[in-house]
Amino acid sequence: MTKDLQKRVIFGGVALAIFIPFLLKGGVPFQLFIGLLAMMATAELIRMHGLLPNSIEGLLTMLGSVVLTLPLENYVTFLPTDGNYTAYAIVVLCLLASTVFNIRQYSYAEVAFPIASSFYVGIGFHHLILARMNGLDKVLFALFIVWATDIGAYMVGSRIGRHRLMPRVSPNKTLEGSLGGIVSALIVSTLFIWIDKDVTSGYSLVTMLVLVVLFSIFAQFGDLVESAIKRRFGVKDSGRVIPGHGGILDRFDSLIFVFPIMHFFGLF
Repeated sequence: MTKDLQKRVIFGGVALAIFIPFLLKGGVPFQLFIGLLAMMATAELIRMHGLLPNSIEGLLTMLGSVVLTLPLENYVTFLPTDGNYTAYAIVVLCLLASTVFNIRQYSYAEVAFPIASSFYVGIGFHHLILARMNGLDKVLFALFIVWATDIGAYMVGSRIGRHRLMPRVSPNKTLEGSLGGIVSALIVSTLFIWIDKDVTSGYSLVTMLVLVVLFSIFAQFGDLVESAIKRRFGVKDSGRVIPGHGGILDRFDSLIFVFPIMHFFGLF
């Protein structure tokens, strides 16, 4: 095992050792932990764009991702049932208002990136919390789909990959690897459903496996989207929080895309 791989394994294990207890606990501790991760992921994004997290615009952007992530109506009783969306809209208006004070360097065009960043991170992490509120099995199901997709794509792509999937975005990814990731996700999902039939939310096995193909494709797009962002700004990793693995966004990019589509199809 190379030193680089050893570092990835060790620090990956440490990251899981921190994440898993919060995931198992659920409730407020898990939600606040995910809110913190959302802030960190948003800070990584805006740093790529050259915006300082401790600036007024940076703080508002991170606040936007947090209020969109958390189910605020559970904490602040006077808020409506969609309190986090309403609070997020107010933060967006504040971001737009900030252009008034710095119009030469921070105009409407520039504020679009912070708004998009807070929405991109916040909506994904919000649906992660919704999934956990519905049940631990829904979160584990998504995790296994993403992990199986990643591992299958790497194993197949590194061995028989010949046709580049999207060379301008991610040169190492291949069509064969992508298909291998989907097949891997199907195998793992079938075993998961066999153990826990409740995860299907009433769908037949055939329908569920068709959805798994869709989820696996979305997971790959989540990874590609973040790769496109990093390539645009000329960075290798979104951050350096987890040595050998990059930043928070590097670890959650696929899940950010998977959880909303799972919610769309009523799995939680």
